[in-house]
Amino acid sequence: MFSGPISNISVLSEFNRRKLLVIQSFTFLTHSEVPQTPGEYELTEVTSIPDHSDPENERPDMGVLDCRPNAKGQREEDALLENASQSNESDDTSTDQSPVPPAPLKETSFSIGLQVLFPFLLAGFGTVAAGMVLDIVQHWTVFTEVTEVFILVPALLGLKGNLEMTLASRLSTAANIGQMDTAKDMWKMIMGNLALIQVQATVVGFLASIAAVIFGWIPEGNFKMGHAILLCASSVATAFIASLLLGLIMIGVIIASRKVGINPDNVATPIAASLGDLITLALLAGISTGLYKELEFNDYANPMVCAFFVALTPIWVLIARRTPSTREVLYSGWEPVIIAMAISSVGGLILDKTVSNPNFAGMAVFTPVINGVGGNLVAVQASRISTYLHMNALPIAEPDPAPRKCPTPWSSFFGSGVNSRSAKVLFLLVAPGHLVFLYTINSMQGGHTTLTSLFIAFYLAAALLQVVILLYLADWMVNWMWRRGMNPDNFSIPYLTALGDLLGTGFLALCFHILWLIGDRDTDVGD
Repeated sequence: MFSGPISNISVLSEFNRRKLLVIQSFTFLTHSEVPQTPGEYELTEVTSIPDHSDPENERPDMGVLDCRPNAKGQREEDALLENASQSNESDDTSTDQSPVPPAPLKETSFSIGLQVLFPFLLAGFGTVAAGMVLDIVQHWTVFTEVTEVFILVPALLGLKGNLEMTLASRLSTAANIGQMDTAKDMWKMIMGNLALIQVQATVVGFLASIAAVIFGWIPEGNFKMGHAILLCASSVATAFIASLLLGLIMIGVIIASRKVGINPDNVATPIAASLGDLITLALLAGISTGLYKELEFNDYANPMVCAFFVALTPIWVLIARRTPSTREVLYSGWEPVIIAMAISSVGGLILDKTVSNPNFAGMAVFTPVINGVGGNLVAVQASRISTYLHMNALPIAEPDPAPRKCPTPWSSFFGSGVNSRSAKVLFLLVAPGHLVFLYTINSMQGGHTTLTSLFIAFYLAAALLQVVILLYLADWMVNWMWRRGMNPDNFSIPYLTALGDLLGTGFLALCFHILWLIGDRDTDVGD
């Protein structure tokens, strides 16, 4: 086909050029992750060019690759694959800036107790302050004339469990699994969650006022429209303002705790409660008193206040829908907060009927304390278990090949896992914590009850029984919800804190009735 040395040189040059193109094409395919079988072939140059005498079958000159297996081919292809892998890693580094989720924090019983102790005491003193406020405001005109305001107290104080503690649990989990490590993700999560709790606060506050009307007036057959609108305006305004303030505080606490290396699950929910009860109760007392005074001069003040906060709801809905995680809760997260509000309202009915009796007026100062301590501890445990499942268990709604049986109290408190250790630590905080809080109330001459040894024994028994039930229910409920595809951060804490309100108020009322029956009667302290 070719003749002379010049033709041979040109053929070899053309062959080398085409061979180089083939090698470059192979490298490109390897870089594009085309499946290859490493280590089986060698690229070998063939210097003989076939001579095609048939002009019709004549084709352009091309190089031929002879593929034969040997060790040299394995080394060459391994080098190509290594270069391609390094190039891919370089490309991935330049395009994928998503942070690696941080490793879970190693915790011992001592470290858990040390991290929980200060927020627990801070939260407890917050509930003591709320109890002192309730002990004072129970004698105000609006509380004596419209006694159904007492029914709003557990329901609105329970917002810290329904909304703020749920917010803290969601953000703590997001921080622990690395979803708030970049500024963009953090602000997106913050804005969506703030808007979500404002929607929930407005709706829950409105429904709580309806529950107060149903539980308070309908059984007696005494209904006043002015008082009903007063309850609605006071409840909605209190829920909205308190949720906004506490939500901002929670966000700051979670960001700060993560930066200093503290597990947000251990500190966020107690701090939410430390200020939640005091802020909510003070707002309820102040707003309801102001609106009650307006009833005498202006019939339109209460409806306008209620309509204003309700009219803001569509704006918060639009903001919450922009974040996928809050959009899901916006559509499916109403069941727990509404049911929890109803449960807390039953506790409010018990409180209303008990403190309305002058013989049991001393119960008011202790109600926020026993409810707050139980709710704080169970919220910490539920948040910790939820974070553990998010980081270590199967994805939500994925079938578990070995479904867990219903836990026993022994396994919940004396198992070998970190959640059992935290349950023991939280339970051991109950008695000394309540003794400190009772001593504080007594030192400030609060309440209407002398702290006798008999009263302290009954009180501590009620508090310990409440927390044991709540911690066991947390272990069962969080795992049960996880296996059924429900995010425990959104569903468990509202139920648990509402049950804490009901159990705490019920056990405390039972203690006061028993003490009255056996002769421990003292109602003039603090008057």
